[in-house]
Amino acid sequence: MGEAAGLLDGMTDAERRACLPALKDLRKELRAAPWDAASRKAYPALHAAGAACHTGAAGTAAWLTAADLRWSQASPGVLLHVLGDRERDWLGDVAHRLAERPPLAQVPYELMSGLVRLSGCPVPTTETYVVGWIEQVGSLWQRGDTVLQRLRQDPYTAELVAAVFEIPDIGSRLDWLFGDGPDSWFNALAQLTREGALDRKATVDACVARLLRGGVPSDCRVFLRLLTALELTRDEERERAADWLALTSDAVSTVASHAQSVLGSLALDGELTPRQLAEMSGGVLFRTEKKLVRAQLVLLGKALRCDPSSAAELLPAVAQAFGHEDTDVQERALKLVERHLDAAPPEVRGEVVDAAEELSPGLRVRAAETLGLEGADRVSEPYVELLPPAPEPARVPPAPDSAVELAEEVGALLASGGDVAAFERTLDGLVRHGYRDRDALAEALKPVVTRLWWVDADPRYPSVEKYFRTDPHGLEVVLATLLGQVSTATLHRADQHGPMTDPCVHSAVAAAFNARLWEAAHRLSTDPLPFLLATPTWGSGLLEPDELVARLDEYRRLGARPGETDFAQALLRVRRDDSTASAAAAERAAALGTAEGNRLALWLTTDGPSLPWSSRRTSGVRILLELGELDGVPGEFPPAFQRIGRPVSLFKARAYCAHYWDRAERHHWLAVVPGRRELVAARLLRELSSVAVEGTRGDASVLPLLAEAPGEAGEAVHLGVAYGLGARHPEDRLSAVDALLVLAAQGQLDTERLGADLGQLMHRGAVKPLRLAESVRTAATTGAYATVWEILRAALPVLLADLATDGAAASARGFGELLAVAAECAERTGARGCMAHLAQAADRRGSSRLVTQARRLRATLDHGVAA
Repeated sequence: MGEAAGLLDGMTDAERRACLPALKDLRKELRAAPWDAASRKAYPALHAAGAACHTGAAGTAAWLTAADLRWSQASPGVLLHVLGDRERDWLGDVAHRLAERPPLAQVPYELMSGLVRLSGCPVPTTETYVVGWIEQVGSLWQRGDTVLQRLRQDPYTAELVAAVFEIPDIGSRLDWLFGDGPDSWFNALAQLTREGALDRKATVDACVARLLRGGVPSDCRVFLRLLTALELTRDEERERAADWLALTSDAVSTVASHAQSVLGSLALDGELTPRQLAEMSGGVLFRTEKKLVRAQLVLLGKALRCDPSSAAELLPAVAQAFGHEDTDVQERALKLVERHLDAAPPEVRGEVVDAAEELSPGLRVRAAETLGLEGADRVSEPYVELLPPAPEPARVPPAPDSAVELAEEVGALLASGGDVAAFERTLDGLVRHGYRDRDALAEALKPVVTRLWWVDADPRYPSVEKYFRTDPHGLEVVLATLLGQVSTATLHRADQHGPMTDPCVHSAVAAAFNARLWEAAHRLSTDPLPFLLATPTWGSGLLEPDELVARLDEYRRLGARPGETDFAQALLRVRRDDSTASAAAAERAAALGTAEGNRLALWLTTDGPSLPWSSRRTSGVRILLELGELDGVPGEFPPAFQRIGRPVSLFKARAYCAHYWDRAERHHWLAVVPGRRELVAARLLRELSSVAVEGTRGDASVLPLLAEAPGEAGEAVHLGVAYGLGARHPEDRLSAVDALLVLAAQGQLDTERLGADLGQLMHRGAVKPLRLAESVRTAATTGAYATVWEILRAALPVLLADLATDGAAASARGFGELLAVAAECAERTGARGCMAHLAQAADRRGSSRLVTQARRLRATLDHGVAA
């Protein structure tokens, strides 16, 4: 490296340009060399030589930041040596071009700052330069200096600090590098501001502007610390009253709390007008953070005591809290109104009357009694439950007529996954077009499957065969067969001996689903099917008997041999709940004179498999189910379908398996056994319990599908919904709420059973009351107050009994929120009666959330308040 640098010294521009082509050729040669080649040691020297031989600033900057040279580049010291003899303007141009590169270019800060020093140009204030400067300051602690000392010594500190406020997501770097100690970044900046090295007004304005702009939490946290460290004077706080007002309504919670405290101090000192305080309250009282809302009500109470004449301005602001979702907040606001309404003019009373309509039913009655508000105590209309419409079954559309259109749908399905209807019609389309013109279909499919890893693989490569021998991977095995990427021998082995040894609880329905895919692929290679018999009529997976008879008749006409697995799946899917239609279809099926027609006729005229018995088992804090044998599965069914009827034993099967982690095909399992969703729900209970017990994410997404599926909703479905309502993640709780509402709309929700399950799961610690409170509040606010009340009426006594027995049950955290939801539902529905152990909770001492809500619920049940 030293020799190369010496050769570059004193070269003219013409000599530099003459050497550049050879350096570019060498770069191409090295780029093609393996990473472990000895020639790669030449990279640092090439990096320095190429930079020195470029005569244009743009070319030099591009060479210095090239991606292929980035990991073996010359040191900044060497680069500054070979570039240092250039003109100062040229060096400044290179410095600014490097600074304008994105941070991902990883331009060394030492190189940029060295070029700035050599050229004397203005310091760049781009993100790359400023971030490099910050990291450089952060690394200098190793030399024994402090951040404050380094910033004092840097001549560009003022310009670069001003730029810091403009860099997005800079807070995480400042926070991570410097922390909270005395040598923190914001303490150093505050000290420089006090010393006059930084303009105080500009720094304060920039800090407040950055907080107003918002951003990621780390940015808000760091700049709030800086603002606090600057210790604003009262005059500085008063000048920025409009900024504090904006921050209280829109900023993140910590920033809003700081702005609230500043404005509160100004208000209590008489430096904030009642109108400004009312404006501030309008923003704060609509926030969801209860701490901020309660603090604002406390501030309003102090302001009203200090200046009773401000009631005309402040009481309408207080009344805005009547619409808050937390009844404790509503009650605090009502107490303030009760205390100060007499001092307000008549027109203010009218505003409060209007706002009182937003109070919860119990507080509305109290407002009518204590304030004499006309109209607040009028007789309410009877409560009407509002549930979403029950989902209507949707027909599966026919397969696309053209191979090109089918290929487009295949591409969409590979990208998004699709539902049962999209999958089944696409699979049927592949079989139909493969039967008609396999070559044309393969040609149409090539553009949409190019990203699948096996497309360009050698078909003889063992990994491809193993990939499709162990799992069909949905439609991939059919696509690979059409494109000739999987051997017929592999398909034959998979079709005849699919992986049947996996002892997990999912393997029965998964094996049946996979067996049909392997059979379809194998028949495409050997004896193509004209179409699939088991393609459902409805998106739920059900198949109309008339359609199946017509398909068997077409098979008879074509002389086609039905697939054994496909026909078994068709029998499981055929709808038999209409005895008249089944009898007529059975007569036509028998008239076909084929073996499959006779089997269908017999199937349609016999009772279907009944649901197996189930028994509860516990596993840690979980409650799970075991299923007995499913009667009525014919002996002539293929082995994969025979397994569906076998018992489900939780302790003999593996708890974790490939299906536990891969959720892609779970929604298809319901279509394997349509009308028997309990079979699928019982096999998924461990995953569903994990969203509450272990905090996994996404497993509850199957709950709405379980709710919409046909068949009886029994123990397994209700237990699954119970676990979903107590899930850790909001998206899983929303899935459970959707399932609950769908079941209720269909008239299939057993509120007593679900409530009892929730009570037991909370008692065991599997479901946390706070999470459940959020779920049932969401369900109630859609209009299902009566449904939620019936669930909680069955669930709450278990926790209340624990509370009465233990004094402070382990599950009591969040219990107050659950009681609040129950009280609101009881108030809106006019529920009356008594609840076991509620009196003991209501008679406890104190004014905790749990006690106050227990008293509220007891009063509601005693008096029957209705919305």
